[in-house]
Amino acid sequence: MWSGTHGTPLGPERPAGQTNWSHRATPANPFMRLLALVLALLSPLAVVGTAAGAFWGPHGHEMSARAAVMALPPGMPAFFAGATEQLTYLNPEPDRWRHEDFREMDQAYSYDHYVDLENVPEAARTAPDRYRYLEVLYRETTLPRPERDAGLLPFHILELYQRLVTEWALWHEAERAEDLVARGFIQDRILNDAGILGHYVTDASQPHHTTIHFNGWNASGALHEPNPEGFTESRDFHWRFESDFVRAHVRPEAVVLATRAWPDPPRWEGMDAVREAVWTHLEESHDQVRPLYTLERDHGFTPAAGADPATVAFTVGRLSHGARMLRDLWWNAWLEGRSLAQSRRGPGGV
Repeated sequence: MWSGTHGTPLGPERPAGQTNWSHRATPANPFMRLLALVLALLSPLAVVGTAAGAFWGPHGHEMSARAAVMALPPGMPAFFAGATEQLTYLNPEPDRWRHEDFREMDQAYSYDHYVDLENVPEAARTAPDRYRYLEVLYRETTLPRPERDAGLLPFHILELYQRLVTEWALWHEAERAEDLVARGFIQDRILNDAGILGHYVTDASQPHHTTIHFNGWNASGALHEPNPEGFTESRDFHWRFESDFVRAHVRPEAVVLATRAWPDPPRWEGMDAVREAVWTHLEESHDQVRPLYTLERDHGFTPAAGADPATVAFTVGRLSHGARMLRDLWWNAWLEGRSLAQSRRGPGGV
């Protein structure tokens, strides 16, 4: 979660089983140079902020959601583009569902918030659905509990995306049938599921949600990786970074401006392209695990003190990556739903 509402960032404990681990090189990122310019255009509070400086008082999920809506292309239907407040409110919603006394619900959703990529073999990444994915994990790994120790985040994103595509197709069909009542109901469903999708997409932009080092180095408990660079093993790092630091030092305007600086959304043709985009989004986030820990060691993500510009730029960049991916998924779901509705009408359908 990006600063959810509960004190336990990841729900139930999730020690990871041992697998081979290799660090991916972090490519040069020209976006960070652009981000530095965006931050420079804001007031000094954007760099060395305080809790009072973030005057909207939003958490990271809300910042990313708002930025995603504001970066939508002009062709998006008005009811959706005008639902900024609803989509912003709904982004943290899955974290509001956490309740330790409601085990059935907690167990159904807990593992959808993350994926520990170190524990996911290549064969599992090509699985067509979460159940085949789990089959591969049970067969090819020694993870004690694969659903917990690997996580299910990419599949939940894809499931919600496909639901959204289906709903857009129904919306187009209701429009063609001039069924205004059904169309209104479908619009409600679209906004709800688009908002919930946003939660998981922005979770995926938080590096802690892609790694066994999800709350300080070697957070898994069952797996201890070498730590020659002296990365923090503090078990408050996850929450302190994504919640306290964001609220203290990141201004929503910075995330909006950074998201608007991205190119227009790509057009993904078919589900294979969407799957690839989702896994790429997760890999890009995972590539930032080591930079995240390096910044924590060298500068610190400290809410109470002045923030180093590099830590603010990194955090805004991650929130903007989540907003950009969410915008792209929303836009492609709308286009794909329209195509699906047309295909259902058959050749020559209008």
